Order: sequence, then structure tokens, then C-alpha cells
Amino acid sequence: MKSIFKTFTLLFLTSLVACTFLACSNGEEEWDPYHNWQVRNAEWYASICDTARTAIAEAKATYGEAWAKHCPWRMYKSLRKAQDVPGKRTDSICVKVVTHGEGKYSPLYGDSVLLCYRGWLMPTKYEDASGNYTMQQRIFTQTYYGDYNPATAAPSAYAVSKDLIDGFSTALQYMVAGDDWHIYIPQEMAYGAQKKDAIPAYSTLLFRINMIGAYPAGSGVPIYKVPAKD
Repeated sequence: MKSIFKTFTLLFLTSLVACTFLACSNGEEEWDPYHNWQVRNAEWYASICDTARTAIAEAKATYGEAWAKHCPWRMYKSLRKAQDVPGKRTDSICVKVVTHGEGKYSPLYGDSVLLCYRGWLMPTKYEDASGNYTMQQRIFTQTYYGDYNPATAAPSAYAVSKDLIDGFSTALQYMVAGDDWHIYIPQEMAYGAQKKDAIPAYSTLLFRINMIGAYPAGSGVPIYKVPAKD
């Protein structure tokens, strides 16, 4: 009798746990896209760092001081941290260079920039219109729509020092006009425990930034005109 009772109890608890994740009425999986969000975002950023570090190490071993010409990955420590002492992984951003610009000037903290950009959260499952759960990477901000096209995308002006998260500001100070970068920013260099509009707390962020121009403090930012089509 005790054995039967234990078996029944085990089956009941198993069913209860299952119904926590399954909609018992229709059998479709229920999933919270932000379940265990802090941990999952930290793990995602760690995996990006591992990819970057491995690629950089292999390029250095093969090409020596010329490694940067042969590797798209970079890691830059927060410019709000001391540069001459070791830091934690989350003190740095990861960058994957898409295009090297021909500009010669990287903006300083007090300078201004013209940018086009788009920002994403980490990939996670969301429910679609059909009730199915698919892996997506949602956009939380953008200055253009569709595929980036410099002939139609009008950039926005920003002061590097004003209202920008640490990771974004750090990236800008390493870029030059014409650069097109993917920038991975750990939650510690983004909004941390704070929710920001469509960005949940503890989010690792991915930006694609196209730097149009960089302008020293006091020089002013010119009015940008979209290039004429041929």
C-alpha cells in the first residue's frame, strides 16, 4: 500500500511540475522568454568572450604583431577603469569588426559623433502569432529600418560623454569614421539591475554601430545630408 501511495505521489508531483511548463489545456509549451535572465545573459556574454579570446590568441600565434589585420575580434576594457591593472571579464566589451573605416580620428570623451545603430537583446524563445515558440533576437532600439543603407539612413548626433552606457561610450572612443562594428556589452557595462524601457534588467546588449563622423569638442557637428542617389 505504501509503495502504491509513493508511486501515486511521485506521478502527481511529476505532473504538477510538467504543468508548470506545459499548458495542460492545449498541450502547447509555455515559456517565459526572460526565465533565469541574469544567468543566461552572463553565460551568453561569457561564450562571446571565449570566441573572441580564442580567435585573438590564434591570430597572435600565427601573425604576431600584425594579428589585428587578420582577426575581426577585439576586446576593449572600460575606459572608466584603470587600464594598467588586470580586470574582470565583465570590465570589457567584445567587438567584431565588420568594416574598417578610413577615418583617422577616434573621438574623446568630450567629443561628439554621428551614428547609425541598432540594438538587440540576446537570442531567446518568443511565442509567435501561431502560438509556436521560436528563437528570436529582438530589437530594442534603432535609428534605421530594414537593412542598413548609408544612402537612406540618416544618422543621429550624440555627445560621447552624455547619457550613454559605459560599454557604448567605450566602443565609440575606439572607432573612426567609416567603422561598422558589432559590439557585445555585458550587463555590468550596460544597465545592470535596472530595467530600461524595452530592456529587461541584467541584459547583455548587442549593438551594430556605423560611425559616420567624429568631431572634437567645440567644433560643432555638421548637418548631415543623406547622399544623393545615382
